[in-house]
Amino acid sequence: MRDKLRELVEVNDKGAGKKFAIIIQILIFISLVSFTLETIPDLPKTFAYGLQITETVLIILFTIEYLMRLYAAEKRVRFIFSFFGIIDLLAILPFYLALGFDLRSLRIIRFIRVFRILKLAGYTKALNHFKTAFVSIKEELFIFMVFAMMTLYLSAVGIYYFENEAQPEHFKSVLHAMWWSVCTLTTVGYGDVYPVTTGGKVFTFFMLIIGIGIIAIPTGLFATSLSSSVKDDK
Repeated sequence: MRDKLRELVEVNDKGAGKKFAIIIQILIFISLVSFTLETIPDLPKTFAYGLQITETVLIILFTIEYLMRLYAAEKRVRFIFSFFGIIDLLAILPFYLALGFDLRSLRIIRFIRVFRILKLAGYTKALNHFKTAFVSIKEELFIFMVFAMMTLYLSAVGIYYFENEAQPEHFKSVLHAMWWSVCTLTTVGYGDVYPVTTGGKVFTFFMLIIGIGIIAIPTGLFATSLSSSVKDDK
Protein backbone atom coordinates (compact mmCIF):
# COMPACT_ATOMS: atom_id res chain seq x y z
CA MET A 1 0.00 0.00 0.00
CA ARG A 2 2.81 2.36 0.84
CA ASP A 3 4.45 1.74 -2.54
CA LYS A 4 1.18 2.39 -4.35
CA LEU A 5 0.65 5.56 -2.33
CA ARG A 6 4.18 6.72 -3.16
CA GLU A 7 3.50 6.14 -6.85
CA LEU A 8 0.28 8.13 -6.57
CA VAL A 9 1.80 11.21 -4.92
CA GLU A 10 5.22 11.22 -6.58
CA VAL A 11 4.65 10.07 -10.18
CA ASN A 12 2.92 13.08 -11.74
CA ASP A 13 3.23 12.38 -15.47
CA LYS A 14 1.08 9.29 -15.98
CA GLY A 15 -1.88 7.30 -14.69
CA ALA A 16 -3.48 8.01 -11.35
CA GLY A 17 -0.53 10.12 -10.28
CA LYS A 18 -1.19 12.55 -13.11
CA LYS A 19 -4.86 12.83 -12.17
CA PHE A 20 -3.87 13.36 -8.54
CA ALA A 21 -1.48 16.14 -9.56
CA ILE A 22 -4.17 17.86 -11.65
CA ILE A 23 -6.62 17.73 -8.74
CA ILE A 24 -4.04 19.27 -6.40
CA GLN A 25 -3.32 22.02 -8.92
CA ILE A 26 -7.03 22.82 -9.14
CA LEU A 27 -7.28 22.94 -5.34
CA ILE A 28 -4.28 25.26 -5.15
CA PHE A 29 -5.87 27.55 -7.72
CA ILE A 30 -9.16 27.58 -5.79
CA SER A 31 -7.32 28.37 -2.55
CA LEU A 32 -5.51 31.31 -4.17
CA VAL A 33 -8.78 32.67 -5.57
CA SER A 34 -10.41 32.27 -2.15
CA PHE A 35 -7.50 33.99 -0.42
CA THR A 36 -7.67 36.89 -2.89
CA LEU A 37 -11.42 37.34 -2.45
CA GLU A 38 -11.05 37.37 1.34
CA THR A 39 -9.02 40.58 1.10
CA ILE A 40 -11.97 42.48 -0.42
CA PRO A 41 -13.43 44.81 2.26
CA ASP A 42 -17.09 44.75 3.28
CA LEU A 43 -17.91 41.36 1.83
CA PRO A 44 -21.48 40.11 2.39
CA LYS A 45 -21.58 37.90 5.47
CA THR A 46 -22.91 34.91 3.59
CA PHE A 47 -20.17 35.20 0.97
CA ALA A 48 -17.48 35.63 3.62
CA TYR A 49 -18.85 32.60 5.48
CA GLY A 50 -18.73 30.60 2.24
CA LEU A 51 -15.08 31.55 1.80
CA GLN A 52 -14.33 30.41 5.34
CA ILE A 53 -15.99 27.07 4.69
CA THR A 54 -14.02 26.73 1.45
CA GLU A 55 -10.80 27.51 3.29
CA THR A 56 -11.54 24.91 5.96
CA VAL A 57 -12.31 22.21 3.39
CA LEU A 58 -9.16 23.04 1.43
CA ILE A 59 -7.05 22.92 4.57
CA ILE A 60 -8.41 19.48 5.40
CA LEU A 61 -7.61 18.24 1.90
CA PHE A 62 -4.11 19.76 1.93
CA THR A 63 -3.53 18.23 5.37
CA ILE A 64 -4.53 14.80 4.08
CA GLU A 65 -2.20 15.28 1.12
CA TYR A 66 0.66 16.26 3.44
CA LEU A 67 0.10 13.22 5.64
CA MET A 68 -0.07 10.98 2.56
CA ARG A 69 3.27 12.32 1.34
CA LEU A 70 4.77 11.97 4.80
CA TYR A 71 3.61 8.37 5.09
CA ALA A 72 4.77 7.46 1.57
CA ALA A 73 8.20 9.09 1.90
CA GLU A 74 11.12 6.68 2.11
CA LYS A 75 12.94 9.04 4.48
CA ARG A 76 10.33 10.96 6.42
CA VAL A 77 12.67 13.29 8.28
CA ARG A 78 14.30 14.22 5.00
CA PHE A 79 10.87 14.92 3.49
CA ILE A 80 9.84 17.13 6.41
CA PHE A 81 12.89 19.34 5.99
CA SER A 82 12.95 19.25 2.19
CA PHE A 83 11.97 22.35 0.20
CA PHE A 84 8.55 21.07 -0.86
CA GLY A 85 7.96 19.45 2.52
CA ILE A 86 8.42 22.84 4.18
CA ILE A 87 6.22 24.51 1.55
CA ASP A 88 3.47 21.93 2.14
CA LEU A 89 3.65 22.56 5.88
CA LEU A 90 3.67 26.34 5.56
CA ALA A 91 0.60 26.13 3.31
CA ILE A 92 -1.51 24.68 6.14
CA LEU A 93 0.26 25.82 9.31
CA PRO A 94 -1.32 29.32 9.63
CA PHE A 95 -4.80 27.80 9.78
CA TYR A 96 -3.93 25.56 12.72
CA LEU A 97 -2.03 28.30 14.55
CA ALA A 98 -5.15 30.46 14.59
CA LEU A 99 -7.64 27.64 15.28
CA GLY A 100 -9.18 27.98 18.73
CA PHE A 101 -6.59 30.47 20.01
CA ASP A 102 -6.46 34.26 20.25
CA LEU A 103 -3.36 34.78 18.18
CA ARG A 104 -4.17 38.16 16.68
CA SER A 105 -0.56 39.23 16.96
CA LEU A 106 0.34 36.35 14.63
CA ARG A 107 -1.88 37.53 11.80
CA ILE A 108 1.26 38.33 9.89
CA ILE A 109 1.70 34.58 9.45
CA ARG A 110 -1.41 34.55 7.28
CA PHE A 111 0.64 35.79 4.36
CA ILE A 112 2.34 32.40 4.35
CA ARG A 113 -0.85 31.03 2.80
CA VAL A 114 0.30 32.37 -0.55
CA PHE A 115 3.10 29.78 -0.36
CA ARG A 116 0.55 27.35 -1.74
CA ILE A 117 1.32 28.69 -5.18
CA LEU A 118 4.82 27.24 -4.80
CA LYS A 119 3.29 23.79 -4.43
CA LEU A 120 2.55 23.97 -8.15
CA ALA A 121 6.26 23.56 -8.77
CA GLY A 122 6.09 20.04 -7.41
CA TYR A 123 3.61 18.98 -10.10
CA THR A 124 4.99 20.71 -13.18
CA LYS A 125 7.52 18.80 -15.23
CA ALA A 126 8.61 21.92 -17.11
CA LEU A 127 9.77 23.56 -13.87
CA ASN A 128 12.22 20.72 -13.37
CA HIS A 129 14.00 21.95 -16.49
CA PHE A 130 14.35 25.38 -14.87
CA LYS A 131 15.77 23.77 -11.75
CA THR A 132 18.25 21.71 -13.79
CA ALA A 133 19.24 24.79 -15.78
CA PHE A 134 19.94 26.82 -12.64
CA VAL A 135 21.91 24.02 -11.02
CA SER A 136 24.09 23.51 -14.11
CA ILE A 137 25.16 27.17 -14.22
CA LYS A 138 25.20 27.96 -10.50
CA GLU A 139 28.98 28.52 -10.47
CA GLU A 140 28.78 30.92 -13.42
CA LEU A 141 25.85 32.75 -11.83
CA PHE A 142 27.72 33.09 -8.55
CA ILE A 143 30.77 34.56 -10.26
CA PHE A 144 28.54 36.88 -12.25
CA MET A 145 26.70 38.05 -9.11
CA VAL A 146 30.02 38.88 -7.47
CA PHE A 147 31.00 40.86 -10.57
CA ALA A 148 27.62 42.62 -10.61
CA MET A 149 27.95 43.65 -6.95
CA MET A 150 31.45 44.97 -7.59
CA THR A 151 30.19 46.95 -10.58
CA LEU A 152 27.28 48.29 -8.52
CA TYR A 153 29.65 49.55 -5.84
CA LEU A 154 32.19 51.03 -8.25
CA SER A 155 29.46 52.84 -10.18
CA ALA A 156 28.18 54.36 -6.92
CA VAL A 157 31.71 55.54 -6.08
CA GLY A 158 32.18 56.99 -9.57
CA ILE A 159 28.92 58.94 -9.69
CA TYR A 160 29.56 60.19 -6.16
CA TYR A 161 32.79 61.87 -7.22
CA PHE A 162 31.18 63.35 -10.32
CA GLU A 163 27.96 64.62 -8.76
CA ASN A 164 28.64 65.20 -5.06
CA GLU A 165 29.46 68.90 -5.40
CA ALA A 166 26.74 69.61 -7.97
CA GLN A 167 23.97 67.67 -6.19
CA PRO A 168 24.89 67.21 -2.52
CA GLU A 169 21.25 66.59 -1.62
CA HIS A 170 21.08 63.46 -3.84
CA PHE A 171 24.68 62.25 -3.67
CA LYS A 172 25.60 62.90 -0.04
CA SER A 173 27.66 59.72 0.16
CA VAL A 174 28.48 56.55 -1.70
CA LEU A 175 25.58 54.87 0.08
CA HIS A 176 23.19 57.57 -1.16
CA ALA A 177 24.60 57.11 -4.67
CA MET A 178 23.86 53.38 -4.47
CA TRP A 179 20.19 54.00 -5.34
CA TRP A 180 21.25 55.69 -8.57
CA SER A 181 23.53 52.74 -9.32
CA VAL A 182 20.75 50.21 -8.86
CA CYS A 183 18.34 52.14 -11.10
CA THR A 184 21.00 52.70 -13.78
CA LEU A 185 22.56 49.24 -13.92
CA THR A 186 19.15 47.58 -14.03
CA THR A 187 18.21 50.06 -16.79
CA VAL A 188 15.07 51.04 -14.84
CA GLY A 189 15.86 54.75 -14.70
CA TYR A 190 13.10 56.18 -12.51
CA GLY A 191 14.32 59.70 -13.22
CA ASP A 192 14.20 60.86 -9.59
CA VAL A 193 18.01 61.07 -9.44
CA TYR A 194 20.10 61.82 -12.51
CA PRO A 195 23.48 63.42 -13.29
CA VAL A 196 23.74 67.09 -14.27
CA THR A 197 27.49 67.42 -14.83
CA THR A 198 29.18 66.56 -18.10
CA GLY A 199 31.41 64.00 -16.43
CA GLY A 200 28.44 62.44 -14.68
CA LYS A 201 26.51 62.14 -17.94
CA VAL A 202 29.41 60.49 -19.74
CA PHE A 203 29.93 58.15 -16.80
CA THR A 204 26.22 57.30 -16.84
CA PHE A 205 26.40 56.44 -20.53
CA PHE A 206 29.06 53.81 -19.91
CA MET A 207 27.17 52.48 -16.88
CA LEU A 208 24.05 52.04 -19.01
CA ILE A 209 26.02 50.03 -21.56
CA ILE A 210 27.42 47.86 -18.77
CA GLY A 211 23.91 47.54 -17.31
CA ILE A 212 22.57 46.11 -20.56
CA GLY A 213 25.35 43.52 -20.46
CA ILE A 214 24.59 42.68 -16.83
CA ILE A 215 21.04 41.78 -17.82
CA ALA A 216 21.97 40.02 -21.07
CA ILE A 217 24.75 37.75 -19.78
CA PRO A 218 22.78 35.73 -17.19
CA THR A 219 19.82 35.61 -19.58
CA GLY A 220 22.02 34.05 -22.26
CA LEU A 221 23.57 31.61 -19.82
CA PHE A 222 20.21 30.49 -18.51
CA ALA A 223 18.63 30.22 -21.98
CA THR A 224 21.47 28.02 -23.20
CA SER A 225 21.35 25.83 -20.10
CA LEU A 226 17.56 25.51 -20.30
CA SER A 227 17.71 24.52 -23.95
CA SER A 228 20.34 21.90 -23.12
CA SER A 229 18.20 20.54 -20.27
CA VAL A 230 15.12 20.17 -22.49
CA LYS A 231 17.20 18.53 -25.23
CA ASP A 232 18.74 16.02 -22.82
CA ASP A 233 15.32 15.16 -21.39
CA LYS A 234 13.92 14.48 -24.86
